[in-house]
Amino acid sequence: MAKIKSLEELMKIKENAMKGLKMRNSGKRGKVIVAMGTCGIAAGAKDTLRAIVDSLEEKGIDDVSVVQSGCFGLCDAEPTIEVHLEGSDPIIYGHVTPAQAKRVVEQHIVGGKVVGDLIVKRGEL
Repeated sequence: MAKIKSLEELMKIKENAMKGLKMRNSGKRGKVIVAMGTCGIAAGAKDTLRAIVDSLEEKGIDDVSVVQSGCFGLCDAEPTIEVHLEGSDPIIYGHVTPAQAKRVVEQHIVGGKVVGDLIVKRGEL
């Protein structure tokens, strides 16, 4: 990567990155964040991520983004996901196996009902 030579150049890079983020999230009613820190991956987060993506595709849901993040700091509850739908507080679910991930998609994202037995935290971290 070339060295940035001025503040203006840095601001242009930031502006282009922000445009890309807005385009990626435009028209979406929510997102699912899958914690993919080493603890999450070791606990099966890759399979959980795949199950979420597959379940959303099977149901034809394209207005919810699925993104990865680093560790949420909830290592004892891995794999963890955060579901944030428009107009409601985010919910963090723990111990989300692929089967539980499909349940979250069906009940929370499609049905609008929080999956109570998997909740680790309500609201943002």
